[in-house]
Amino acid sequence: MAKIRNLLNISYCRYYCVQRAKKKVPIISCKRPEYNHFDGQTYGKFEVIKLASQGWLHPKSKNDFFTIYGETKKTETSVYKKSFEEIGLSEELIDVVSQQGYTLPTAIQARSFSPIMQGFNTAITAETGCGKTLAYLLPILQQIASWKPHIAEEFNSPLAVVITPSRELATQLGEIAQNISEHLNINVSTLVGGKTKKKIIDPPIEYTDLMIASLGAFSKLVTTGIIKIHNVHHVVLDEADTLLDDSFIEKLVALMKKFRIHYKCETKAPPEGCQISLVSATLPHELPESVSAFMDPQSLRTVATDKIHRILPHIPHKFLRLGKAQKPGELLKLVQADINLKRQVMVFSNKTSTCDFVSMFLNENGIKCLNINGRMAVPLKAGNMDLFKSGKAQVISSTDVASRGLDTTGVSHIINYDFPLYTSDYIHRCGRTGRLGSPQDSSVTNFVAWPREVQLVQKIEEAVRRNNDLPNVNANIKRQITNRIMKMRRVA
Repeated sequence: MAKIRNLLNISYCRYYCVQRAKKKVPIISCKRPEYNHFDGQTYGKFEVIKLASQGWLHPKSKNDFFTIYGETKKTETSVYKKSFEEIGLSEELIDVVSQQGYTLPTAIQARSFSPIMQGFNTAITAETGCGKTLAYLLPILQQIASWKPHIAEEFNSPLAVVITPSRELATQLGEIAQNISEHLNINVSTLVGGKTKKKIIDPPIEYTDLMIASLGAFSKLVTTGIIKIHNVHHVVLDEADTLLDDSFIEKLVALMKKFRIHYKCETKAPPEGCQISLVSATLPHELPESVSAFMDPQSLRTVATDKIHRILPHIPHKFLRLGKAQKPGELLKLVQADINLKRQVMVFSNKTSTCDFVSMFLNENGIKCLNINGRMAVPLKAGNMDLFKSGKAQVISSTDVASRGLDTTGVSHIINYDFPLYTSDYIHRCGRTGRLGSPQDSSVTNFVAWPREVQLVQKIEEAVRRNNDLPNVNANIKRQITNRIMKMRRVA
């Protein structure tokens, strides 16, 4: 079934782009047609572009809108031309992935397999929903299978570790890894926060080959010596751009310095030292500077697709210029339409208070809406997410805690009730729909109300019109690097 859904989704994306090209439908369709932008339309390097959002800082611009449809030219095929056997996957793993409905690797899976297996430190970056998780899990499981006979088994001593910024992502990845490894002689364990003190007082004793953990819990148990890392030969930083931003960087650097990271690990079993894989849908231009505190940035090999840092071409992105007071009414209208069509909806807000308001507002108006944010208790947050992913609820209100990495293939509509503050957050939020296996009528709707939001929308619109990458995907990383340089100057 997974294979059939993926092939149907690929066919729909091709059909969608071809039909739009034939009909001369604009890439950017505006309320005011004179601002429409068509495929093949170009601008001079220094030419001033007339943007549909140009006057959106003026109060009279309310109720204006435009929709970005993406490129109409043929998009990159999601399934790669090589088979799993041709890229070097073992027969044992081929049998396992075949049982789960995967017969061909995606482009990012095929491109990343060889560098990882050769022991290179690798930066894997590709658009959301294209199979990045298996792009690193499959080679790691194959590595572990070859290392395990040559390493003495010790409790609480993994051979490879996947580190995530959130408990929800760690739990999801743990389930995926468990499903693949249950027929292999590989032990997978998941470690998340919430009961870390109890684990320190009463340490767990288990044999594990692959550990998938949230950063905070893993860091504490490594520091206390409960988890031993001398046998770790591969570390993955999933959602690396988040782990490298202001919120996590100090804790991450302190942890990563404890690993014996090599420029390149030899392919012998077991290898000497430890290799690193960085994985995300957005990797900033300042990545070398941000990882230099714990590894040689020159050792990184980047594996990427050609659609990163771009508007996904098969999903319409509608931008609505609204006043603050108009947002609740517009939200209710959109969500009610989705409920009538039995479409799943995710509503994103920038603050927990707004997220709570959205949930209460929809529930008070007869629409069952779940809520998930970083301040909720872990069991409640996990329970709400499970209810939503299982299809028992159609609407969920969330902050960015649910915007990264989570597999939400049932979602048809993303509504940004608050427009995100950073381009990288926009890419990740939109990536919760339009994934391999997602409904064919996926879409994104953005409410734009504040001056800072208007300024970012203008940058996105200009990037699409010029056919450039989306701007400023560096998020907090650039600020973190600037702060580090300023501290060094003060010391000097």
